Amino acid sequence: MNNAAWYSQPFPPDGASAAEGIRNQLGRPELDLLTVLVRESAQNSWDARIPGHTVDYRIDYQTVGAAHAPVWREELLRDAPQTEHLPLRASLSASTIDILTISDRGTSGLGGPTRADSAVTQDHDFVSFVRNIGEPRDTALGGGTYGFGKGIFYLIAKSGSVLVHTRCRVEGGFETRLIGCALWQSHVKGKGPKATRYTGRHWWGNREADVVEPLTGPDAEMMAYRLGLRAFEAGETGTSIVVIDPELGDREPHEATNYLADAILWNLWPKMLSHADGRPPMTFSVRHQGSEVTVPDPRETRPIDLFVEAYENMCSAEKGQVLESFNPRRVLGRLGLEKRPALPLEPTPAATGMGIEKTVHHVCLMRTAELVVTYHQGPKPAAEYLSYAGVFRVTEEMDATFALSEPPTHDAWAWQSLEGRDKTFVRVAFTRLKEKLDALVAINDKVKSPGAEVPLGAASREFSSLVTGSWGIGGGVRFGKPKANPMAPAEDEDVEWETEARDVFVAESLSPASNPVPDAPVRDGDRQPGGHEVPDDRTGPLPDVSAQEARTGWESLAGTLPAAPRPQPPAVRPKVQYVAEPYYESRDGHVVLVQEFRLPVPGTQQVSPQLSILLPGNGVRETDPPIGAARPEFFGWESERGLLDRTNEIVVSGGPDIWRLLVVPAPDTVTEIGIAVRRAEVAR
Repeated sequence: MNNAAWYSQPFPPDGASAAEGIRNQLGRPELDLLTVLVRESAQNSWDARIPGHTVDYRIDYQTVGAAHAPVWREELLRDAPQTEHLPLRASLSASTIDILTISDRGTSGLGGPTRADSAVTQDHDFVSFVRNIGEPRDTALGGGTYGFGKGIFYLIAKSGSVLVHTRCRVEGGFETRLIGCALWQSHVKGKGPKATRYTGRHWWGNREADVVEPLTGPDAEMMAYRLGLRAFEAGETGTSIVVIDPELGDREPHEATNYLADAILWNLWPKMLSHADGRPPMTFSVRHQGSEVTVPDPRETRPIDLFVEAYENMCSAEKGQVLESFNPRRVLGRLGLEKRPALPLEPTPAATGMGIEKTVHHVCLMRTAELVVTYHQGPKPAAEYLSYAGVFRVTEEMDATFALSEPPTHDAWAWQSLEGRDKTFVRVAFTRLKEKLDALVAINDKVKSPGAEVPLGAASREFSSLVTGSWGIGGGVRFGKPKANPMAPAEDEDVEWETEARDVFVAESLSPASNPVPDAPVRDGDRQPGGHEVPDDRTGPLPDVSAQEARTGWESLAGTLPAAPRPQPPAVRPKVQYVAEPYYESRDGHVVLVQEFRLPVPGTQQVSPQLSILLPGNGVRETDPPIGAARPEFFGWESERGLLDRTNEIVVSGGPDIWRLLVVPAPDTVTEIGIAVRRAEVAR
């Protein structure tokens, strides 16, 4: 096996690009460099995909083991530039060698010729990545443009150096290739007339030819094995980029890998969604020192799940909207929107880096490759607990136009940088987006006062901005029976709607021993402690009767009348006591309104939800909203111990325990919450 060594590129007589210029071609991206790494490397992997295959994208952070570290120092320090010209020596001489490997499988690998002077113009991935800078893309509808994004690998390498390990198809089979590349800064070696200027670009590999060639075949596979790099399976192609001594900023390694997993979610979630064949276009994994780091599922993670729904709406023939330019007339792309109540977020660092705050009011912009360009911020809803998400994807015909508007980091569409019709198309796209989003959040801010019959309750007072501006909830203070409507109980049922406490009069026993006759006289129309009137057939005032006379009268009656059944106290009507005001919580990924209540009257009782809405500009209770209109939904009953019952009507025992009614509110309405209670023995 040939001994690989480093070679530093001198400036040729006809000039070349200096390392500083290449490193600066990414500009000063607003995104975190680890986010740029995820975006650019995944874009390269997607452009190199093999048709019909799922791309396996993986990031590994690890410390080189003790068995491999001496090989790294022996092989990669051979003829390495001095530290003042390249920091590689310092990185490899440290007590530990840390590497960050970004790899893909199910891709074509870096194939084609290995020399830049080859006349091959189509399959030249190796030359484009390792040798040349600024070549136009050769992948139809790919994510990349001129290949400046590969500079991110060097920007996050404190050593300025990476290893490129790839396997590709060649005539007659497969070939493994391994080469080192470094990019730091231009410099001068020597003094006076013999001084030589160097570009700051370096390569490590086979130096037998006039240019550094990659190690290939068995030599590459043996060296990769000695360095401890991930091997390729039989018949497998792809590429691994090994960043030597990665720059993680102020993050610890485990924090950095968690951040990378979250950055994958926010920037690549469309590639995680399964297609018609049940397979996603790409799979993603992150490892820290060999241990798996979870990459969140977009369908199960707030608020990305809202963007997933918007994406599905965009793909739907019924829910998707077409955005057009009218002069000249062109279809620009498709838009999907989704709006729903949502609790405020505690955004992750990766989400914050993408411009996401405590609420979502953004449209995810993407080109045909369905890689996230950016999250375009739209108008903020008036309601704090309302979020919306959108997805806009350009058409294939417009893809090249929008690609031209992107900076090297592909994280914006800047129509100002374009000319002519291209400028018009991109600018109009944002105009159409604004029109759609304004219509989405527009509401009638004149909600008629419902009057005494439909009070909004304490929660509506607290969220008065929601009631008058967008959507809200009502505590439902009612007295007596509700008015007849399809959701109300029958008139002969004992139902209470009260929230205010009132005295409960319990009928006492008529037994002389347990309930002596009071000393005060009892007159017609007076009420016993049980709340029942004492009937009397006579007219005029009753004569005064002493307590003793009354007691004697009861005793004489008891001796002369036949025994009668003991009188039973009249049944006490059950009632509901609302506890505090409704509040928001999350249950099973849903934002719900929680109304706490108790049933103070003992006995078995049946409770059921009574939900209605007030539409903006209407002010009339709607228990049967128009077709297609949102309506509040019963979610469940929750006991004091947190047990959830999804049955619409439940039978419980009255007492001091606090229960909770959970309701999914209806956006753009005033949601009114009530609870009906009846004795279980008369419940139907």
